[in-house]
Amino acid sequence: MIKIEAVVRPERVNVVLEAIVEAGCQGYSYTNVTGRGQQQGVEVFTGRGGQVVSRASVPKTIISAVVNDDQKDAVIEAIVANARSGEDGAIGDGKIFVSPVSEVVRVRTGERDGAAL
Repeated sequence: MIKIEAVVRPERVNVVLEAIVEAGCQGYSYTNVTGRGQQQGVEVFTGRGGQVVSRASVPKTIISAVVNDDQKDAVIEAIVANARSGEDGAIGDGKIFVSPVSEVVRVRTGERDGAAL
């Protein structure tokens, strides 16, 4: 089993979630966060005078899912294709982190591993 965590732009979340479900991902969770990566923040206009303010962190959403090994590539491709801005993408489109999961236990029934997904 593999845990996939994708950091994406908040405005792309619904599209990405639909895509990973179509790719075979049965369950996921997501959290809205703020952070900073290669983008190094953004400049925003505030007030009536159009004053420019630099924000060190920007809003992002982290999508987490645990899938079987054979679904990994399909889910990653679905995220990449649907989280990317435009044809070539842009700085700030996000990152995907993939890590192994050694065990899963369903609390309600005690089922383990693949049966718990």
